[in-house]
Amino acid sequence: MNRYPIWKYAIIFITLVIGVLYTLPNFYGEAPAVQVTAGKAVTRIDADTLARVEDMLQKAGTPPNQLTLEGGSVWARFDTTDVQLKAKDLIEKALNPDASDPGYIVALNLVSRTPSWLLAMNAKPMYLGLDLRGGVHFLLQVDMRTALTKNLDTQVSDLRVALRDKNVRHGGITREGQNIEVRAQDAASLDAVRRVVQDKFPDLLIAPNQASDSGRLVMGFKPEALRRVQDNAIKQNITTLHNRVNELGVAEPVIQQQGADRVVVELPGVQDVAKAKDILGRTATLEMRLVDDSAEGRAAALGQGPVPFGDEKFLERDGTPVIVKRQVIISGDSLTDAQPGFDSQTQQPKVDLTVDAKGGRIMRDTSRENLKKRMAIVLFEKGKGEVLTAPVIQAELGTRFQISGSMTVTEANDLALLLRAGSLAAPMEIIEERTIGPSLGADNISKGFHSVLWGFVVIVVCMTLYYHLFGVFSSIALSFNLLLLVAILSMLQATLTLPGMAAVALTLGMAIDANVLINERIREELREGMSPQAAIHAGYDRAWATILDSNVTSLIAGLALLAFGSGPVRGFAVVHVIGILTSMFSAVFFSRGIVNFWYGRQKKLRSVSIGTVWKPPAKTELMSNAQ
Repeated sequence: MNRYPIWKYAIIFITLVIGVLYTLPNFYGEAPAVQVTAGKAVTRIDADTLARVEDMLQKAGTPPNQLTLEGGSVWARFDTTDVQLKAKDLIEKALNPDASDPGYIVALNLVSRTPSWLLAMNAKPMYLGLDLRGGVHFLLQVDMRTALTKNLDTQVSDLRVALRDKNVRHGGITREGQNIEVRAQDAASLDAVRRVVQDKFPDLLIAPNQASDSGRLVMGFKPEALRRVQDNAIKQNITTLHNRVNELGVAEPVIQQQGADRVVVELPGVQDVAKAKDILGRTATLEMRLVDDSAEGRAAALGQGPVPFGDEKFLERDGTPVIVKRQVIISGDSLTDAQPGFDSQTQQPKVDLTVDAKGGRIMRDTSRENLKKRMAIVLFEKGKGEVLTAPVIQAELGTRFQISGSMTVTEANDLALLLRAGSLAAPMEIIEERTIGPSLGADNISKGFHSVLWGFVVIVVCMTLYYHLFGVFSSIALSFNLLLLVAILSMLQATLTLPGMAAVALTLGMAIDANVLINERIREELREGMSPQAAIHAGYDRAWATILDSNVTSLIAGLALLAFGSGPVRGFAVVHVIGILTSMFSAVFFSRGIVNFWYGRQKKLRSVSIGTVWKPPAKTELMSNAQ
């Protein structure tokens, strides 16, 4: 009656082993480390950088415990913070000889001490949120009106070029607010404009019921196009912010959309608010210019003469000087897309660029006049320009052309991403700002840990005193539930916040409630005169419906918080929902397995240790007392 088959015990054992393995990384703590990341878009972090860092640390007598290349960063781990600070200064001086123009970001950080054999199984500790680790929190508002205005201005430019190509005469094209207005002298010209718009501009919607004799045509974005423009602006801004946050050396930044036009940025471990604001708000611009290949230009590039008048000198990523003309052919404002790929003839990595109609016309005219000459793509960041690449113009260019050369696949992907998201699609304003110090974060961790620990201890003591051995079984099931919850959060690489720790404490109280229902149901069956084995079986079976109902209603509330909440509310909801699912498994399936293992083998079971079972007096005793 109360025996589990072998496969059920196998499930319990496998779940227990997985829970222990994925919970273990959270107990190893963190080691002081130095993180080296790229400080510029053209700086590469690779095996050569790793070798340079290792060589300089060995020569200085401060070898790291572990030196790795992970996620585009070099990580050097040390025993103490004193060695960490010394190593940081050494690496900073070696990699950035010019402090005013750093090519690398050297940051202090903390990394997990998890052993490699656990990391090989992808067993990693949970991330700590801003309120537990300290750092800065920003809520940014995206200026959607400016994003729409920029797109409308692009549409105006493209429409002007399209009408010129079709030889359609008009009286002018202007943008009025969020609409485009085209004027014409007669109805035939307006009809021609209408046909061009309908054929070439699927995102524009012509306002209905416009009379042909009014002399003007008004149009705006279609609703679906409007939503797409807003979504693209948010996505491009988030991508750009990710690129910029990498300079801060943040291990687990949180950058996510909130609502229709807001972005949340959380930078754990960052205390310099001014630097964070500078990184988030800075601009990166892209310009395409012709390379001066004249005798004077080549001499200046070799350092054998002055830079000719009307030229500027920049450096390529390998340090090679390039002399380019000051005149800008097109800027990054004309770029609409950049995608990595492979050249069909050479099979070398390339980047396909797409510019708007105005930029395409300029590129077509410029390339036709400068075949076999070089054109430089210059990126400006922090007021300084660097040449990303300077390819030779092989043919007449249009709205689509490619950049190819000595690039790896990774470099082509990075360049495409940089060209797409080198600048913000729309300006953003910081509307909320919070700073949490590391000492406050450590205090939050301590308080949260003690609240969970003492809550667990009190529950165990009360259950053991009241339900005796069944209370011990319930406590073991509660421990398993906590182990399973932490393991799942670690497997999902969830970010643990202070509300999340509150949800863990709440989960313990809700989980033990199921065992209370089961134990009381068993007591009730024993009062009714059932045998112990039958009472155990009936107690678990009949309590299941009540447990399921109560947990489902709690689960609905948790899913509602997860769907409609934001920030700390979502952090609480994630732990709450996972905790409900693990508590149902541990309180019913796991605890019954323990009870079956302990009592199921006893065929002639006379009693169970479940505390005091009150029984009503017999009817004969009641009648004698009445007489």
